[in-house]
Amino acid sequence: MSTLEVHHVEDGPPGAPVVLLSNSLGTTLHMWDEQAAALSDRYRVVRYDHRGHGESPVPPGPYELPDLGGDALGLLDRLGVERAHVCGASLGGQVAMWLGAHEPDRVASLVLCATSPWFGPPEPWNERAATVRAAGSGAVASTVVLRWFTPVFAERNPSVVERMRSMIASTPREGYAACCEVVGRTDLRPDLAAIRAPTLVVAGAEDPAVSAEMVETLAKGIVGSRLEVLDPAAHLASVERGAEVTRLIQEHVSGVVVEEETP
Repeated sequence: MSTLEVHHVEDGPPGAPVVLLSNSLGTTLHMWDEQAAALSDRYRVVRYDHRGHGESPVPPGPYELPDLGGDALGLLDRLGVERAHVCGASLGGQVAMWLGAHEPDRVASLVLCATSPWFGPPEPWNERAATVRAAGSGAVASTVVLRWFTPVFAERNPSVVERMRSMIASTPREGYAACCEVVGRTDLRPDLAAIRAPTLVVAGAEDPAVSAEMVETLAKGIVGSRLEVLDPAAHLASVERGAEVTRLIQEHVSGVVVEEETP
């Protein structure tokens, strides 16, 4: 495991319980803008960019999921945070699962949005990574963003779709490609039984990236987890159904009693 000092932003009262928001492949911490604005009234909200994304360093690949998890742990250590409520989307959800399974004492609760312990065979992910290394993230941005939103939402909100497409296109090619390969290699199904943190699973009913089978495997694999399916919603539910996702996070986190919070 290697650890990098990743870029982050904090909002909210310094002494409040910490909510750590971990973003999806090809996005920056700004994918959580709506959630951060609402949650920061009561919580210390920490958002960050994965290595190779946004304003974080872009080391050469390959990366491994423990590297991404180590980056998150290193951030919590620098901020003096012993335990956090961890909310992750897609790739960020896999990071959250890894933390829950391998660093349970650091995790107060989990919210897993539009994610899966595995995303199928590695070949499509490796092919996408090769395309990005050869032609840049812009080469896949238009195709990928179409999977993030339902057609109705995309038609009604072209500026949102374009903002997210531009976010993908601006991701450094090595960062995107190396994280893409992480997704292709990752299979956390054997780790789910080790997760003991109170867990909320949030899925989009029309998510082309996360099948019903994947959602069922995730929800059943974590003892005591709760599943909420948003309909309509595709892959980036935190943007398409921002208010509902925010409400679900607030309800879940507020229901978890944490014995010791960061001073």
